[in-house]
Amino acid sequence: MKTIPETLRAATERLAAISATPRLDAELLLAHALRIDRNALLMRQRDLAVPPGFASLIERRLTGEPIAYITGTRDFWTISLHVTPDVLIPRPDTETLIEAALDHFGTRAPARILDLGTGSGALLLAALSQWPKARGAGVDISPAALAVARGNADRLGLALRADFRLGNWADGLAGPFDLILINPPYIARNVTLSGDVLHEPQGALFAGAEGLDDYRRIAPVLPALLAPDGMAAIEIGYDQRASVSALLADQGLSVRVRQDLAGHDRCLIATPDAAA
Repeated sequence: MKTIPETLRAATERLAAISATPRLDAELLLAHALRIDRNALLMRQRDLAVPPGFASLIERRLTGEPIAYITGTRDFWTISLHVTPDVLIPRPDTETLIEAALDHFGTRAPARILDLGTGSGALLLAALSQWPKARGAGVDISPAALAVARGNADRLGLALRADFRLGNWADGLAGPFDLILINPPYIARNVTLSGDVLHEPQGALFAGAEGLDDYRRIAPVLPALLAPDGMAAIEIGYDQRASVSALLADQGLSVRVRQDLAGHDRCLIATPDAAA
């Protein structure tokens, strides 16, 4: 029987064919199979035995299934979320929206938060964990996604401050909101995908021929929803700064951009002119 170090080496070699992080993938899957965290695995690997279910997890990963869907968890900001194929997998790039909000509010705190296209609830729940007195609403068109978000709120002890509701963007909502967080679909219809996104819900990825359809729906409603000193943090594709900025400016909003850790334009910060 192989030891844990031998098993990890063998799994890493196999996963190298489909993953840019094969060793990390192997460690995360083995830790999941052992029902411990990765740090415990690395510290105790010479004292542990390989569980029988590990091989099947590797086979699932070899088909391209994302690690987050296999383990059912994903860390985002300071929280850990349950994820399923009904929701997008939260990514570090999206944390740029929370960073932008922190810079905007400084020593203040937003009291009322709106998360449009909430999915797993990642942005709203990260914000509520950051500002303990805030309350917020998360809107999604998918009932299955909302079930995931509500479950995450329960597990994190945030359910009393998070109102998840079924809806088409901001239809029927009344402001003002101090902070609006938005991560809409923004991939153009003809773009060829690869990697993890092949397994993610297509409705949360694609937005028409140019990837701008949902921005066109959202921009006109933002001025009425934003508090005078509030802000909207909106995720964009790396090449969409000019086009989405123009849509927001046409609504009388002031717009700035924030880059992600890779140096790509990632977040547009929209504020009423009086708050710019």
